[in-house]
Amino acid sequence: VCFALSWQCFRALCCKGPPPPRPEYDLVCIGLSGSGKTSLLSQLCSESPENIVSTTGFSIKAVPFQNAILNVKELGGADNIRKYWSRYYQGSQGVIFVLDSASSEDDLETARNELHSALQHPQLCTLPFLILANHQDKPAARSVQEV
Repeated sequence: VCFALSWQCFRALCCKGPPPPRPEYDLVCIGLSGSGKTSLLSQLCSESPENIVSTTGFSIKAVPFQNAILNVKELGGADNIRKYWSRYYQGSQGVIFVLDSASSEDDLETARNELHSALQHPQLCTLPFLILANHQDKPAARSVQEV
């Protein structure tokens, strides 16, 4: 009986085969410096929030979900890096735009201009966009309507 039970378990494990592959989607994550892009991706990957360092160039993270994997290219948001964002757009299937809802009026205007530029870019204009108004927990945060 023990042998028969073990054989059934062995057969069930071996004959079942690997699970079907999950579809993968390539996304680009953009926003000004300090908007929270790195924190967002770290949280989605269940990484510790203590060791988060702002992205100075770009990074790629695979964010696993039950039915899919998101390969997210996070692009640094510093002034001298934003001009290179478009070099990383090719092959993207969606866009995450993160903005700091508690930022200054000037930074919000810069973020608005960068968002409009991305929305009009030929490689992005037909893709789905997620616009995330981050830092809603701060006292100076603007509402969705204000953003």
